[in-house]
Amino acid sequence: MSKASILIVEDEGIVAMDILFSLKNLGYTIAGHTERAEDVLKKATELRPDLVLMDIGLKGSMDGIEAAKQIRERLGLPVVFLTAYANQSTIERAREAQPYGYILKPFDEDELTATIEAAIHRHRLEHGTSGG
Repeated sequence: MSKASILIVEDEGIVAMDILFSLKNLGYTIAGHTERAEDVLKKATELRPDLVLMDIGLKGSMDGIEAAKQIRERLGLPVVFLTAYANQSTIERAREAQPYGYILKPFDEDELTATIEAAIHRHRLEHGTSGG
């Protein structure tokens, strides 16, 4: 199992704890957690996670889609969206951020693992880095 480090961006405390518990249970390292899209770029720069697991519907002036665009453009980190928003307009907007995956809440651990592993693998292939 990969020991990839993951930054969680989720503004609902109970959901964030569920994600954190699931990821730890699956053997991942939690790089950190933030509730606000405005803070994610700073956190990602400091922590350099292998992947950012991002909720789309965040409180504040910026949503997860805009934050994901900035992470991709400035840091080149893979982002997987984990969200309850499945309407067509949200999905269309989310595509602009070029996410490495999209998981609908409520999620199951098998789907979470498969999506994270595929995203990290794709990112490593695209950027010529090895895993481990």
